[in-house]
Amino acid sequence: MTPEDVLEEFRGAGALREGHFVLSSGLHSAVFLQKNLVFAQPDRCERLCKALAARIVAQVGQPDVAISPAVGGIIPGYETARQLGVQSLYVEREGGAFKLRRGFHIEPGARVVMVEDIVTTGLSSRECIAAIREAGGEVIAAACIVDRSGGRADVGVPLIALATLDVPAYEADKLPPELAAIPVQDPGSRRLKG
Repeated sequence: MTPEDVLEEFRGAGALREGHFVLSSGLHSAVFLQKNLVFAQPDRCERLCKALAARIVAQVGQPDVAISPAVGGIIPGYETARQLGVQSLYVEREGGAFKLRRGFHIEPGARVVMVEDIVTTGLSSRECIAAIREAGGEVIAAACIVDRSGGRADVGVPLIALATLDVPAYEADKLPPELAAIPVQDPGSRRLKG
């Protein structure tokens, strides 16, 4: 699957949006990838995650388990794990930090691939990787559907992406005038109050 094929899956689901958005990272961007519209369509999700699973195996070999950060990574993590034929687990925030909960357990030294949806700064990936290591897993790679950092996000392990985009993202006080002139939308999940 080429990067253009990945974008076509987003376009086909109406998930490639333009405007002024606050991302989960808190950064502002003129492009938002509404990945949940893609993941809501099982056929699209399967195609993307099947390609991601093949890329993981080709680059780092077969993992023992796939672990994702909740909430955004759960669906692609599950489907990628299904394609890999391995267990799918996820970490959740507890006391502000990611942890394996719900009785999830990994064997010490298990080869783990951390699966994300979209990487912008790599913060949630790094936090998830730290939780996996704390639980005794060996993180062999991080994987995502889209790396929108242009390859600049450092997650501390090899990052495998189906598509790498270089989409500018800005701090709130450093917006270009053309972006600042557009009303802001805040679809990011990190600031949701539950």
